[in-house]
Amino acid sequence: MQTIRVNDYDMAYLKVGSGRPLVCVHGTLGDFRTWYSVLGPLSKNHRVISVSLGHFFPEHWDAVGDDYKMAQHVADVIAFIEQVEPAPVDLMGHSRGGHIAFRVAQARPDLLRKLVLAEPGGDLDASLPVPEGTPAHPPLAARTVRSVEMIRAGDIEGALRNFYEGIEGDGSWRRVPAAAKQQLRDNALTFLGQINEQRRRYTLSDAQAIRTPTLLIGGGATTGSLSVMWRVLADHIAGSKTAVIENAGHWMFEQAPLEFGEVVSRFLAE
Repeated sequence: MQTIRVNDYDMAYLKVGSGRPLVCVHGTLGDFRTWYSVLGPLSKNHRVISVSLGHFFPEHWDAVGDDYKMAQHVADVIAFIEQVEPAPVDLMGHSRGGHIAFRVAQARPDLLRKLVLAEPGGDLDASLPVPEGTPAHPPLAARTVRSVEMIRAGDIEGALRNFYEGIEGDGSWRRVPAAAKQQLRDNALTFLGQINEQRRRYTLSDAQAIRTPTLLIGGGATTGSLSVMWRVLADHIAGSKTAVIENAGHWMFEQAPLEFGEVVSRFLAE
């Protein structure tokens, strides 16, 4: 683990391999360990830089303060990338980290060569309607609110199970490996910040503003809104490519690391 000073904060990161830099941004409850399962495949041809966002592990945040904001994390990733050589870099984000990567590409395309979005999180506004006949999905924000209530009541395990099973389905929590569960526990209090993070909805003009060559990846077994959003965005990001990791859900890089690594490496090599 290394650290670098960014916007008056020491951002922790791992750096593995050599070659063109690939900066990886984790999602909700993650940290630089999120990408462990694909560091091997991806580092064969890239210098993989896996970063922890502010207030995530190795920091043990006490949820005090008002600087846990989406805009702050976007600004931090931009400032981090500005210090990575050689530029431009490839950028990959998962879930909430996918939303951050999307906003970085929107704000600073000059920093990026290629963009990979693995089921980016967030919500669509009315200018990005879902295809007719798409089932209505309950918003994940409601699960987050419930998890926050459970954390405040002292039920960390219940809060994590509630959130995870809202994405991967009932009973999925018991199948999560111990190391992955511990990573989520280490970042549980970040839920308290996320509830007021001021995340903007994706708009049509946002999607059309992305000019960086983009790959959007989904899990073949993912259900709910996360299975829909990336497809809608792909329809409106010019020249974007898509890939599905069969028999994998939202945490597809953990569930099918070789397939995920191959898809990403192939896109970055094009």
